[in-house]
Amino acid sequence: MHQPEGHHLAELNVGRLQAPTDDPRVAEFMDALDRVNGLGKRMPGFVWMMEGSGEPGTGNTENHIGDDPQFVANLTVWEDVQSLETFVFNTVHKQFYDRRQEWFELMGQQHFAMWWVPAGHRPTLDEALDRLDHLRAQGPSGQAFGWADLPGTRLWRQKACAESAA
Repeated sequence: MHQPEGHHLAELNVGRLQAPTDDPRVAEFMDALDRVNGLGKRMPGFVWMMEGSGEPGTGNTENHIGDDPQFVANLTVWEDVQSLETFVFNTVHKQFYDRRQEWFELMGQQHFAMWWVPAGHRPTLDEALDRLDHLRAQGPSGQAFGWADLPGTRLWRQKACAESAA
């Protein structure tokens, strides 16, 4: 999926924490959220992030899905795929990405989606979940796609783990 002129890359990542956000089993992850999110916001190519309450240590975890506070979402917009890829795979984020199975349940279905948005558009969580549902039901298309569908995703191909991981 090539980047259309005048568009940015939106991404949604959902997961279910193994325990409530104030539980010691997820404390290391929760304690790192502000640092990792803050780094992302300072990265070249970062455009926007869906915010939670703004309370320290909560990150976006207050943007949970449905009635399950352990089912959380991260939604961001980047100028291009290379900017997102650099953040995910070439910063401290990668250390947490590699350890995600320590804090998140193994997802039995697709839990990550990307799509192109017109520059300036800020997707809602409902819009993003619709894109993820479309990807799950129809497979990759202009509506939603994954890393494997983007040309030039060098870091993802070199550094990512198995797609079946949490």
